[in-house]
Amino acid sequence: MATPGPLTPGVPFDPSQPPAIEGFNPTVSSDPEGFREKFLRKTRENPMVPIGCLGTAAALTYGLYCFHRGHSQRSQFMMRTRIAAQGFTVAAILFGLAASALKSRP
Repeated sequence: MATPGPLTPGVPFDPSQPPAIEGFNPTVSSDPEGFREKFLRKTRENPMVPIGCLGTAAALTYGLYCFHRGHSQRSQFMMRTRIAAQGFTVAAILFGLAASALKSRP
């Protein structure tokens, strides 16, 4: 039985270089997107998600404040409001995913 030879005879393996894959052309972005740019782009794509997040945070903060002050009825109401705001946020995320999936279809 013959032993297999090298795959590319005459070309030594260089681990400092990426492998050459036939039919694959890597593209390197010349301008990487920063946090601020990505945040603004995502907010423009689906503005309901940040609104829901802010509503959730506001209801939680005010509910904790009311709990600290001893207003248990208002604190309970704000915790229920927080749950509704979280549900709104999750629905906005799912709606945004569905919309982007439909938009990317050919």
